[in-house]
Amino acid sequence: MLSRVPQSVAGPFRRSVSSSSNNININNGGNRADGKINLFGKSQQNIVKVAEEMNLPAYRGRQIYEWIYTKGTTMFQDMANLPQSLQKDLDKKYCVDYGRVMDSQLSIDGTRKMLIQFNGDSKATVEAVYIPEIHRGTLCVSSQVGCSLSCKFCHTGTQALYRNLTAADIAGQYMIAAWLSKDFPRTVNQQPNVSNIVFMGQGEPLYNFRNVSSAIRVLTDKEGIGMAPWRITISTSGVAPLIPRIASELKVGLAISLHSADNDLRSEIMPINKTYPLPLLMDSCREFTRLASPQSRRITFEYVMLDGVNDSDADARRLVDLIQDMPAHVNLIPFNPWPGSIYRSSSLDRVSEFCGLIRNHGIHASVRTPRGDDILAACGQLKSSHDNKKSAEG
Repeated sequence: MLSRVPQSVAGPFRRSVSSSSNNININNGGNRADGKINLFGKSQQNIVKVAEEMNLPAYRGRQIYEWIYTKGTTMFQDMANLPQSLQKDLDKKYCVDYGRVMDSQLSIDGTRKMLIQFNGDSKATVEAVYIPEIHRGTLCVSSQVGCSLSCKFCHTGTQALYRNLTAADIAGQYMIAAWLSKDFPRTVNQQPNVSNIVFMGQGEPLYNFRNVSSAIRVLTDKEGIGMAPWRITISTSGVAPLIPRIASELKVGLAISLHSADNDLRSEIMPINKTYPLPLLMDSCREFTRLASPQSRRITFEYVMLDGVNDSDADARRLVDLIQDMPAHVNLIPFNPWPGSIYRSSSLDRVSEFCGLIRNHGIHASVRTPRGDDILAACGQLKSSHDNKKSAEG
């Protein structure tokens, strides 16, 4: 039996205000039932334990796990190889809940931004962004509702931290994007449209390390979703003590939200630098490269280009001196404005010159092309608020 599209995934759908068509409603979906235990986000071992607690053989737990993670099934009645009596017993106590799509916007460049609510809590909403490209599709996921770091150039930093996302909340963002991108129902030899995941949405992933780790284990389990670890990247603002564990425990890629190689300036625009200053952060990065697999050793250093703030030739030279002794790629990001921001982006000529200075020293560098900026889905623009929806409808 083919799995049906979960109601909560479809959600209201809108194209960008720059597109010719607006406010296309597909389905309002529905919230999970209160009091039911969510099986989604649990490991195979834990789902087998649930089966055993119901006096069922372990293989029943493995069947349920397969339905949830390899077939994308959210309704127990669709789990065809389970007895109907078991389907009904499961439905009384459990559910399979990814979260509810409250709003879905499609940019003129194909980028899709989704506002997702968890557990029927109107405050527990985050934004996730799917960015399709020719040879891959990248999903930018959030790890917290809001953020405690208050980086001055980031829209999420204006939103107070409400709570950490659970493993189900995090992996649910993938399942929603995978369904919307037609990766489910799966077919034989199907190449996934959502091929990569980056933890570059709302929140600091390493301040939610336990749940992020659990979500990554769910996403990379070969008997379930089966995403290769090297296709996942965690971006951190610099929680230095936990960076080596990304390599030793999770085996995924690392991106550092750097934005300045000057310790004082970085402390000014990123308060976390006062706790974990650049020397400590760089030591952790070197330890990461020592522990990481060959596919994940190279660190991406993200650098937002702020006009007159961090974009001088001297800034470029400091950046080269800081990272030249490790495998590195510099991703220069023209600043994406958001309502109330105090910065302007460096000019395209300045960004290009800055990039050239880095490359001249043998360091890989590129300029990120803004995607989804017409729907406030570009880097630094995410914020889990219906205010964004209202502004987009303008």
